[in-house]
Amino acid sequence: MSAFDDLMMFTRETEALGAIMGRLNWDQETMMPRGAAEQRGEEFAALESVLHARKTDARIGGWLEQVDAEALDEVSRAQLRHIRRSYERNTKVPARLAAELAKVTSVAQGIWAEARARDDFAHFAPTFKEVVRLRREEAAALKEGTDYDLWDALHQDYEPGSTGAQLDAMFGALRPRLVALRDRIMGAEQPKGLSGTYDEAKQMALTEGLAAAFGYDFAYGRIDKAVHPFSSGSGLDVRITTRTNPEDPLNSIYSTIHETGHACYEQNISRDYLLTPLGEGVSMGVHESQSRIYENQLGRSRAFTEYLYGEMRETFGEIGVNSAEDFYAAVNRLTPGYIRTESDEVQYNLHVLLRFDLERQIIGGSLDVDDLPEAWDSRFEADFGVKVDKVSNGCLQDVHWPVGLFGYFPTYSLGNVYAGCLHKALRAEVSDLDAQLAKGDTSAATGWLKDNLQQFGGLREPRDTIVHACGFEPSEAPLLDYLEEKFSGIYGF
Repeated sequence: MSAFDDLMMFTRETEALGAIMGRLNWDQETMMPRGAAEQRGEEFAALESVLHARKTDARIGGWLEQVDAEALDEVSRAQLRHIRRSYERNTKVPARLAAELAKVTSVAQGIWAEARARDDFAHFAPTFKEVVRLRREEAAALKEGTDYDLWDALHQDYEPGSTGAQLDAMFGALRPRLVALRDRIMGAEQPKGLSGTYDEAKQMALTEGLAAAFGYDFAYGRIDKAVHPFSSGSGLDVRITTRTNPEDPLNSIYSTIHETGHACYEQNISRDYLLTPLGEGVSMGVHESQSRIYENQLGRSRAFTEYLYGEMRETFGEIGVNSAEDFYAAVNRLTPGYIRTESDEVQYNLHVLLRFDLERQIIGGSLDVDDLPEAWDSRFEADFGVKVDKVSNGCLQDVHWPVGLFGYFPTYSLGNVYAGCLHKALRAEVSDLDAQLAKGDTSAATGWLKDNLQQFGGLREPRDTIVHACGFEPSEAPLLDYLEEKFSGIYGF
């Protein structure tokens, strides 16, 4: 066999082991006994040691030197690009640090959950300080030989090629129009919301039907409950979690549609890329573009909510609104709130921008962990006009920082920007989209996304993936134009 063949065989085995670790993560979030956290931490550390040893194996360096990249086709060169990037990154991180991070972040997740339930930041602070210390150490190792700062170095794991300075410019353009739109909406008469209670078993049945309607293949997946909804896996095993609330069925519905977007991206990647670096979403920003366009531009559209209104009435009977148009307004109404995952389209990005600024300060060292609750609360009041009532609605609401995912949050807003661009291109090519969505038929939209983006997995770099699908360079303008047109129609200004 050639050096490239040897390299790919070795890489497939590593990818398979990584998938096993992902399944352990899924189990920890859904079914693992609460008392197993300490042992699971040891298991993660052991498996991470094996994975790190494989990812830094000297044979990879030898194979990379032997491969003649110019003799390879486009797909093989893309595989090589991902493998080289991973190898160079992982050889910078000591095995001891990789194992310690895996162990500490696994244990931290359980302690965070306890602190969140108790509204007690002090309970979590010592562990969080250790997470931050280890991630700073990792960032210092990763930035060697680059122009990145500490935060940028961590951000490359989630959005290769992106920097904090670039995001600052984009978010700086987003914030003024978002705030202005939010203020106009908050000054208008608010639509009526849903009322009543909603059987949770019926919610789960409805969300399973909606996932299938958006193209999720249950032969290769399943839906379970978790505190924080997420999608897990790739290839032939892609799982979704959601949550239910008897007083708020929309939370379950749109969490599920959101995670279905993530899951369908993974399920629709070419099987030729299975268990290779190309066989998963190319970045978190591109991944988020799929979940957000499924959830918002499609799932919260006037056309699709017309269909969903009928499904809601058939499933639950009276829901507190008496027409499809009123249901559309209820689904999209703006309400003050603390929780990012429950936020509306207009205010969602303001939640993300808050986290983006604070985490850069934490990793950069200008904000101490002990001062985070006060910094969060002050920024939240400035951005949203309300005071945070408890820490579980503040800096403890998300699991990302407890498990060390610094550099991740801005990909949520980047994904929204990408989704705005994709939606503009989609509507230009599918002229009768609304007529189809009004019947609950998403196949033209999801098929377009599969054909133009999802099937290619990691073949192209993140930004190039969006350009290839849309035919133009991404910017924040399509998202802002879409939001202003949509919500001015709903609120009548």
